[in-house]
Amino acid sequence: MKSATETITIFDLLDEQHPGADTELHYSNAYELLAATILSAQSTDQRVNMVTPALFKRYPTPAALAKATAEELEPQIHSTGFFRAKSRALIGMATALIDKHGGEVPPDMDALTALPGVGRKTANVVLGHALGIPGLPVDRHVLRVSNRIGLAEGDDAEKVEAQLCAVVPTERWTRASDCLILHGRRVCKPKPLCEQCLVRDHCDDYRTGETTDPRKRTQASARTRGTAASAQRKTTARATRTAAARPTLVKPRKQGK
Repeated sequence: MKSATETITIFDLLDEQHPGADTELHYSNAYELLAATILSAQSTDQRVNMVTPALFKRYPTPAALAKATAEELEPQIHSTGFFRAKSRALIGMATALIDKHGGEVPPDMDALTALPGVGRKTANVVLGHALGIPGLPVDRHVLRVSNRIGLAEGDDAEKVEAQLCAVVPTERWTRASDCLILHGRRVCKPKPLCEQCLVRDHCDDYRTGETTDPRKRTQASARTRGTAASAQRKTTARATRTAAARPTLVKPRKQGK
């Protein structure tokens, strides 16, 4: 893990590499960003941005969206993938905003994550970008880049969020996430472009020559443990068979004269 001083240096370099880093989702208020972020799951921001203009024109408020039916909504969001689940989440989210929050997006993590289809990542996106409350969204790019550099360890998004929040100044949480996400999309890809990276001299994986995705690293570790356990079982089985097959030697008794 990095020291506080080196962590600040790393994020200063990421700021330099990605000036103006921000969410790439298009929105004009917290409700729109909340809906767009729900749609972005297992999709791309570019694809979502192709869908949301017409969507928000037809459903400009949570009240309008809450009145939608799945049959009406699904064709409009079909191209973002998982359209049935997302349709249920959007209508459920809008209904909850009307029933529990007067049609407003609550500026609170617990209240946001209680909404249908909203997890910590989505809540942090909305808090940090639309409501001005520090939040550090962790997606697959943040997981990969933070693990490679050595800013965090593990593939559990909530644990990595906690590790990053512990070393990044609160006022930089949202910006730090934006930089890590853009860095993961443009530079530190699954096959990284290390020659383009401004933070490579501070990157653990660059120094060791390892560029494994944290999820693959966890899987590889599990496979290694499984292989070792399998080898031990085979060794034990062979030893047992060998012992069973070995004849028992009985020392002959001496004959009397």
